[in-house]
Amino acid sequence: MAESVELPSRLAILPFRNKVLLPGAIIRIRCTSPSSVQLVEQELWQREEKGLIGILPVRDAAAATAETASVGPTLSHSAGSDTSEKSSKTPASTSSDNVKLDGKHQQEVFHWHNRGVAARALHLSRGVEKPSGRVTYIVVLEGLCRFNLHELSTRGAYYTARISPLEMTKAELEQVDQDPDFVALSRHFKATAMELISVLEQKQKTGGRTKVLLETVPVHKLADIFVASFEISFEEQLSMLDSVDLKARLSKANELVDQHLQSIRVAEKITQKVEGQLSKSQKEFLLRQQMRAIKEELGDNDDDEDDVAAIERKMQSAGMPSNIWKHAQRELRRLKKMQPQQPGYNSSHVYLELLADLPWQTGSEQLELDLKAAKERLDNDHYGLVKIKQRIIEYLAVRKLKPDARGPVLCFVGPPGVGKTSLASSIAAALGRKFVRISLGGIKDEADIRGHRRTYIGSMPGRLIAGIKRVGVCNPVMLLDEIDKTGSDVRGDPASALLEVLDPEQNKTFNDHYLNVPFDLSKVIFVATANKMKPIPPPLLDRMEVIELPGYTPEEKLRIAMQYLIPRVLDQHGLSSEFLQIPEAMVELVIQRYTREAGVRNLERNLAALARAAAVRVAEQEQTVPLSKDMHRLASPLLENRLSEGAEVEMEVIPMNENNHEISNTFSIASPLVVDEPMLEKVLGPPRFDDREAAERVAAPGISVGLVWTAFGGEVQFVEVTSMAGKGELHLTGQLGDVIKESAQIALTWVRARATDLKLAAADETNLLEDRDVHIHFPAGAVPKDGPSAGVTLVTALVSLFSQKRVRADTAMTGEMTLRGLVLPVGGIKDKILAAHRYGIKRVILPEKNLKDLVEVPAAVLGSLEILLAKRMEDVLEQAFEGGCPWKQHSKL
Repeated sequence: MAESVELPSRLAILPFRNKVLLPGAIIRIRCTSPSSVQLVEQELWQREEKGLIGILPVRDAAAATAETASVGPTLSHSAGSDTSEKSSKTPASTSSDNVKLDGKHQQEVFHWHNRGVAARALHLSRGVEKPSGRVTYIVVLEGLCRFNLHELSTRGAYYTARISPLEMTKAELEQVDQDPDFVALSRHFKATAMELISVLEQKQKTGGRTKVLLETVPVHKLADIFVASFEISFEEQLSMLDSVDLKARLSKANELVDQHLQSIRVAEKITQKVEGQLSKSQKEFLLRQQMRAIKEELGDNDDDEDDVAAIERKMQSAGMPSNIWKHAQRELRRLKKMQPQQPGYNSSHVYLELLADLPWQTGSEQLELDLKAAKERLDNDHYGLVKIKQRIIEYLAVRKLKPDARGPVLCFVGPPGVGKTSLASSIAAALGRKFVRISLGGIKDEADIRGHRRTYIGSMPGRLIAGIKRVGVCNPVMLLDEIDKTGSDVRGDPASALLEVLDPEQNKTFNDHYLNVPFDLSKVIFVATANKMKPIPPPLLDRMEVIELPGYTPEEKLRIAMQYLIPRVLDQHGLSSEFLQIPEAMVELVIQRYTREAGVRNLERNLAALARAAAVRVAEQEQTVPLSKDMHRLASPLLENRLSEGAEVEMEVIPMNENNHEISNTFSIASPLVVDEPMLEKVLGPPRFDDREAAERVAAPGISVGLVWTAFGGEVQFVEVTSMAGKGELHLTGQLGDVIKESAQIALTWVRARATDLKLAAADETNLLEDRDVHIHFPAGAVPKDGPSAGVTLVTALVSLFSQKRVRADTAMTGEMTLRGLVLPVGGIKDKILAAHRYGIKRVILPEKNLKDLVEVPAAVLGSLEILLAKRMEDVLEQAFEGGCPWKQHSKL
């Protein structure tokens, strides 16, 4: 609170532009101009005691700003006169005087008021000095008392003035307090002020401190403090400052408080009246107009309205069904009511964008199906696969006769690299539809199929809806790749979610959790791929038509390499037949010695290695394309000067229409690189496989050759058996499953039971394993193995061990065996026979009931193999050993 102080006869003056400081009020001023900074430094900053300065209201002609910061141009003065007073003195006999000031950039005219308020600095802070040397001060000032301005001059860059205080003495104050008119004015002022405080307290929940002021501060000071808290005009502020007489001041304060109170009441009355008359739509319109205006003032108008309008236009042209359109309209209205800063705004925005982008009615143009062209395309894209191509043509024929037919879901099952994915792409091309691939390998979350619910952070639609949005049509050919690689955990089972997708009766109203509205998937043609059928759940497998793609024979691989792989590899490496030639004989060697797979991916990798080696040789050539005889030497003084200075000049000369052809390569070699056997070993390394492997590994008794099926096609599996001193126990190694362990136990039991009949033990020996153990090992121990088809192989190896007779190295076998010696049929016959053919096996022993499966084996492969059928285990032993089975005639079976 302001205290009585004795003012000096001269004060430093700080102009207060378009504002008035009243006694008892506290203000905060930011000083940035050179004059105000110098005033603060010399009058306040460098003095230890609290300094006093005069705050004088000024009015400039421009009135450019309403800031409380003091920005005042300095008077013209001589350089170096920072402490001396040099200026023409300006009398202040009138209420306001005009002083013409020379600013740095322009001349300004200040209208000085003849009264001001002496102020005391309560707080002073100095800002960081900028690189230009400019300093800013923040000053908190408290008004003390009024003064009259008699004479204005300058001291350095700022103003000083000769003043006289207008504060009343103590005796004069006591005399005024006894005046009845003053007492009545005081009571009326306090009552009005208390009423105003009560109204403001209801609106703003404040006013406790103001009530304390009313009770403790003298009335003559309270009037200034109370009025200073109002938002009143500059003229009213000056009128309050000029009210030196206490009665006049209190009367003026009463008038201002009454006006403020009445304005608040009128505003409340108008607001209540308008709110009662406005309807809901008018209220929303008014609020939106106010919101738009506020955003424009804040500079926060980032075209959100245009973005929402664009989404609405997209939704109108999306062709949504009526029920979905109503749902989208509700979401859009909700979005319009939200602010972009709200947490749910972005998720609603993305959701509506998805609804607008989905192809509810948009489909690929239906072309007239040409089965002949489709067959030619399949033949051009794939070699062999006659049965599979025929099934695809049948599928397309049904589509041609009945476009809206609900055909079966084709599932291509086969080892990697046999063309499953490319077949699905060919179906899409033949139908003239867009193709989208959905990879299902490794997914364990049901939400990958059905989508996440929108209540979760980071939710998104399932892969099916995302794929349809990506292609932009509602009837694409959708490939569900690696459908056998899905898993399941606590988050659900994706395979079970696919049941709805692949069921024609249910997918018309497929419900994605994120989309939360039904979407019609009945127009989508689904094609699935898998490496093996066993992991696929039976209900899901029941909804698909399985088409098995076996591995390729070496002859088919050769044709595929010559017709498809080599041209593609050369093109990928920027080569042609002019640079690299790979003869058929070398391709055959690559197939025989470096690849043993069902597909052709490793074959393509090896061919790519040869192409890279050729690319290195071509890139290292120093010979460039010679200039044509029609090209003339370029004469240029600038070029000749640069060449004479030894500068490097980079130039590319492109002859146009030379002999009606363009130069396509910048390198040339004397002769193409022809791959030979030494180059194979240099680039690919030593051969990885040998035709003599089976003969070398079956060189001792106790070893037999079996045929197994894996996810990568058929494979040859060796079985090794040995015995040693022990307690008659059976040891199994090779990372085996439970089924194959049981097969080994059955095989050993059968051999022990017939040891005498097979002349594996003397008649008086009752236990074949007495004092010895048997160890059965399946090589390639890092590869898991399981299944019943190794039964006959295990028996043959055990008989070979106990009889000390070697099994034929050119013979492989497969089949499940019962405890009574019957040979049961097994699966994967075609893949197993192809594997035997790849390994150079000449004779294959199969269960008799698998004779029907030989129809699927290519005739060229069957012609190179001797197929032996077995009904009982004795038939297998008869064919597995060189010279037959001499003990068969002694068997009691």
